Amino acid sequence: MQKTKCLLLIFDGMGDRPVAELGGLTPLEAAETPNLDAMAKRGINGIMDPIAPGIRPGSDTSHLSYLGADPYVWYTGRGPFEAAGIGLDVRPGDVAFRCNFATVDEKMAIVDRRAGRITEGTHELAQAIDGMEIQGVKVIFKESVAHRGALILRGSGLGHKVSDVDPHDTGGPVRRCEALDADSRKTASVINEFVRISHERLEKHRVNVERRKKGLLPANALLPRGAGVLKEIPSFKQRFGLSAAAIAEVGLISGVAKIVGLDVIEVAGSTGGLDTDTKALGSAAVSALGRYDFVMMNVKGCDIAGHDGQPKAKVAMIERLDQMIGEIMPLIGEGTYVAVTADHSTPVSVKNHSGDPVPLCIVGRGVRPDDVTEFGERSCSKGGMGRITGKDLMNVLLDLMDRAPMFGA
Repeated sequence: MQKTKCLLLIFDGMGDRPVAELGGLTPLEAAETPNLDAMAKRGINGIMDPIAPGIRPGSDTSHLSYLGADPYVWYTGRGPFEAAGIGLDVRPGDVAFRCNFATVDEKMAIVDRRAGRITEGTHELAQAIDGMEIQGVKVIFKESVAHRGALILRGSGLGHKVSDVDPHDTGGPVRRCEALDADSRKTASVINEFVRISHERLEKHRVNVERRKKGLLPANALLPRGAGVLKEIPSFKQRFGLSAAAIAEVGLISGVAKIVGLDVIEVAGSTGGLDTDTKALGSAAVSALGRYDFVMMNVKGCDIAGHDGQPKAKVAMIERLDQMIGEIMPLIGEGTYVAVTADHSTPVSVKNHSGDPVPLCIVGRGVRPDDVTEFGERSCSKGGMGRITGKDLMNVLLDLMDRAPMFGA
């Protein structure tokens, strides 16, 4: 029998709630999706709680869950995944944070948490920060995609249980970092000093001088959050016996993939935005299936539209993803299972992640089709898979692939 494989397509933040502007439909329900609907007709459908019902998942915790690594066991914070994903050497004992380049006013009140979604000049800004030393602690900083970056603190006496500096909203002041246990007091003190010094260096940096001249918001502050330490998770190959790769558009997901043990494939034209080259991403996924048993691909665009509260942009992105599905499905071998889902819902009405379940469809040889004819949040809820959680996903896929071990005699 032909060796079975699996392609897991995760459309970041695709899930949503009914939107009045779309006639009470979700963006997924409002979009023209003939290829996703064709998959729904061929496959088995359901809805999935990435973590558990009502739990608002981060992209990191949901991906851990989908890849069979219980986030309640292995997750300490987002920072190590973000840092590993952009190529930083995260070591035991390091405390890592994800960061935003942000815009603050003269009173350190936040004007824009993403510095106008800055896309240029962040490498130069990062160089002005990287390598400083505070209270005997080495600061390692690197820019990621757009306004994102990652920070590592390396030194003695550091704990990771500290509060976020980022208030996750505009208008208010940058928060002081507070230690949440006695072992993390030094970390909090170093972070507060880091925020002050980085603001001083960035405020008058040449890149920001030029941005102001162009009428753009300066990236004059850094907002660390998601502190964590690295836990060594048993590799995907060890746990499931599958060679595996990931195609991810942002450093966070690349970091999760690396730490879980997936090879990360870079794709030219992948921007992590609404303008990403979906054709190139689809081609890369098909190519990877020739070399790996399991390929996971995350595409970011729907999440951006959700965070920005733009239902029509989200509809347009979903329609582009549907076109990609139509291009790649004829190229995928008969022995390959394809699962389509989201890592979480990002409702345009909320502009953030929510605890709503996400739709799931799986197609492939031997799958028992149900009566669902359209791929959507409400239609998939009527499917034969019912409602599962993210930790169930690998079990379901392994069973379909005839790779699941027997439990019992």
